[in-house]
Amino acid sequence: MNPAQVDAYLRRLGVQHPVSPTVDVLRELHLRHLRTVPFENLSIHLGEEIVLEEDRLLDKVVGAGRGGFCYELNGLFGALLTALGFDVALLAARVYGDEGRPGIPYDHLALKVRTVDGGVWLADVGFGTHSHYPLAFEERGEQKDPGGTFRVVASGADAAGDPDPDPDRDLDVVRNGRPEYRLETRPRLLGDFVAGAWWHSTSPASHFTRSLVCSRLMDDGGRVTLSGRGLTVTGADGTRDARELTTDEEVLTVYRERFGIELRVVPEVCEPA
Repeated sequence: MNPAQVDAYLRRLGVQHPVSPTVDVLRELHLRHLRTVPFENLSIHLGEEIVLEEDRLLDKVVGAGRGGFCYELNGLFGALLTALGFDVALLAARVYGDEGRPGIPYDHLALKVRTVDGGVWLADVGFGTHSHYPLAFEERGEQKDPGGTFRVVASGADAAGDPDPDPDRDLDVVRNGRPEYRLETRPRLLGDFVAGAWWHSTSPASHFTRSLVCSRLMDDGGRVTLSGRGLTVTGADGTRDARELTTDEEVLTVYRERFGIELRVVPEVCEPA
């Protein structure tokens, strides 16, 4: 990512170029990303190709003002952090389903980030509802965050944690007592996630092919989500205001005004053949 691209990305997030890759900078970038760049799967239903290459992702997220799902958002955010001097590793994860089992390999992409002031952090701007700030990667106790109470624990550990975990053992990321995903600790390349992105974009078994979602964190800590034609605004206190949009113009206006996304047509679920 060249300096002009870095500056354009930072303008998209509404932040100044940082002086040093510190934890405070990482926290600010993480929060601003969640508030500015939507988590969305519109490309799947608009017939747009998803390409996990840095320049193509920049064109989409920075140039076109769009969002994306985990591979796109965390992949590009990791490239930005690297360009800003952070030490970044891409990690593969398997998301827990409703039945309590992890999903496919390369189901999710998250980031392990080391800052110059000594911290190691789990950053994730591509999971939808999740922590607002990076989580301490090596902390095994509870971590309070506006998005909930989190723990990063050795996979299979009991509630008391694991006093002497294998450093290569997978980790479970837990939110409010429920495992969200199982995280591998081996660093990966962005290209390693192409098969996972393809599966989620094409498989009838993927929830991304069966539904539309566009969601972002609001400045007050709440969340706004458009699922098809259903608009839900969730307050920071958990209150929900949900309504169905009845016209195409309403839908396009919400995409534009709530998410900064300019569309010519309303996306409709396009189920795989």
